Amino acid sequence: MQSAGTALHELLVSAQRRGCLTAGVYESAKLMNVDPDNVAFCVLAADQEDEGDIALQIHFTLIQAFCCENDIDIVRVNDVAKLAAIVGPSEDSGEPRDLHCILITNPNEEGWKDPALEKLNLFCEESRNLNDWVPTITLPE
Repeated sequence: MQSAGTALHELLVSAQRRGCLTAGVYESAKLMNVDPDNVAFCVLAADQEDEGDIALQIHFTLIQAFCCENDIDIVRVNDVAKLAAIVGPSEDSGEPRDLHCILITNPNEEGWKDPALEKLNLFCEESRNLNDWVPTITLPE
């Protein structure tokens, strides 16, 4: 599981560098509605205090259903602060972003293969074989 956390960290850094990262529940839902074929990976993040947020949980359920229907691998992360440390604030405004949902999209570069994404796809496939459809990943310190 630790290697999956490291792979997720590498994927987030790489995707942000390439401009292939969409953060926010609303922004992610818009993107999935407009261009679902371009979404390569989904991360849902919630802290302990978010577990009681019914609206957020409904969004998560809908996003999970959409991802399963469109063959998009999806994982959960239980530490929004670690995600914020990796992804950082919005480049446009410098404001903190909504990191409850992050999508990794396919870059425009032909033939781009991210080894971290391939590792995570394999991790998700193995988890599904164990009937864990949305596995939880722990990010490294």
